[in-house]
Amino acid sequence: MTKIFHTLFNRLTLIGLIFILQIAFLFVEFVKFTKYYVAIGVVCELLSVAVAFVILYKESSPSIKIAWIIPILLFPLFGGIMFLFFGHIIIPRKMNQNMKKTEEAVMEALPKREEVLQQVSEENPSVGRQMTYISRYGYGQPWKNVSTQYFPIGEEFWSSLLQDLEKAEKYIFMEYFIVCNGIMWDSILEILQRKVKEGVEVRLMYDDVGSIMYLPTHYDQTLEKMGIKCVSFNKLTPVIALILNNRDHRKITVIDGKVAYNGGINLADEYINQKQTHGHWKDIGIRLEGPAAWNFTVMFLQLWNSVRFTENSYLQYMADGSTVKQQPDNGYVMPFGDTPLDCENVGENVYLNMITSATEYVYIYTPYLIVDYEMMNALCLAAKNGVDVRIVTPGIPDKKTVYYLTQSSYHMLYEAGVKIYQYTPGFLHGKCVLCDDEYAVVGTINFDYRSLYHHFECGTYLYRTSCLRQIREDMEQVFEISEEVDDMFFKKHRFSGHILGPVLRLFAPLM
Repeated sequence: MTKIFHTLFNRLTLIGLIFILQIAFLFVEFVKFTKYYVAIGVVCELLSVAVAFVILYKESSPSIKIAWIIPILLFPLFGGIMFLFFGHIIIPRKMNQNMKKTEEAVMEALPKREEVLQQVSEENPSVGRQMTYISRYGYGQPWKNVSTQYFPIGEEFWSSLLQDLEKAEKYIFMEYFIVCNGIMWDSILEILQRKVKEGVEVRLMYDDVGSIMYLPTHYDQTLEKMGIKCVSFNKLTPVIALILNNRDHRKITVIDGKVAYNGGINLADEYINQKQTHGHWKDIGIRLEGPAAWNFTVMFLQLWNSVRFTENSYLQYMADGSTVKQQPDNGYVMPFGDTPLDCENVGENVYLNMITSATEYVYIYTPYLIVDYEMMNALCLAAKNGVDVRIVTPGIPDKKTVYYLTQSSYHMLYEAGVKIYQYTPGFLHGKCVLCDDEYAVVGTINFDYRSLYHHFECGTYLYRTSCLRQIREDMEQVFEISEEVDDMFFKKHRFSGHILGPVLRLFAPLM
């Protein structure tokens, strides 16, 4: 009964109900004017055509444009309303003002590291161009002498994170899409509360929609009473909001500006297999120790200040150079971020650059494979050029519709020579691209429209670091225990692949 009560009266259910009532109210008002049906119909059609032209001239993927234009022209009233809610980015005035204020602080905190970029360009011109692009558009700079540790499973990530949190002396910044009460979060919260009492500054930012089913209402206020500074990002409210589509999907922990964590792992029990709803949960993460942690500090502070403007300069949080260990790890590390508030799809472009530059192999982890023509063409062309392209997706889905959409992409890739594997033990949630034993990205960016176009995301670009070997060994082990897609697979999944798939793909950009 308690579970039913919480389901019926949780905030998401209530907000959904209020949203439906608002739409119903608009519909009733519309029905009242049925005698003016023809005139209203003409106005709606003209508005739909106008909106379609607006979408047509927007700087976005053609597949996204087509996916929105079709429902808007077919259903003028409701198609337009859906576009307002889920397809159009309107930045709240306060956030827009704060974002402008943060630009100067970011430029001051992350000056261009031209000497390192030049060094990389001399070693590998292709990687040099990639890093130059990231430094211009991805709020990141390249660093040497950074220790990198790869975690092939959430349990190892969690254990290491707890140890580092215990060592914090000045500050702990945490930013996650999902925070959920349970074994994992309780163990972290216990340390955070102790650290606050020791005088450590602790800040947490979680996404309101990502955590809405897992945390009590006003949980941010509960943490504030504990002394933990907290922001619930982009709160979902009963009132119609026009930025609810753009979520904070990032996963970042920074400790004293010296150690940082990144990857696909949220702060919830399924990520460490304390709770299993989709079989074994396979996720990955990375730990950085050294000056590259500073990139994540700046990333966190920029988004924090866009919601709750707190400081004009970030340099007070930069670790003293004499206390940051120069780590014996050859290679370069470059954490970067992506925002939906500009027209630059950094995550997608980084992936495209990696795939098109590879000469031997491209190995990919992604829980969702819902890509546009450019990405599909890049993957297929790489395979046709003789590059060993392998993609691992989940064997057990978390969302059936998205699972069918992912499978609908298989056939074209398979025909081009791409090898596709489904993680047989359960759900694979890791996001990683590894190329040629030379470079990789581990982060939060899925191969889907949400991550590539709509969400705040981040990743860690790695070039010739020691952990690349760990990543490859992990991927090779996963290939062994996964189901490889073959001709028999397509015979078994004829309906989802050949009938349902093409229909779903038409509206994939809206999901």
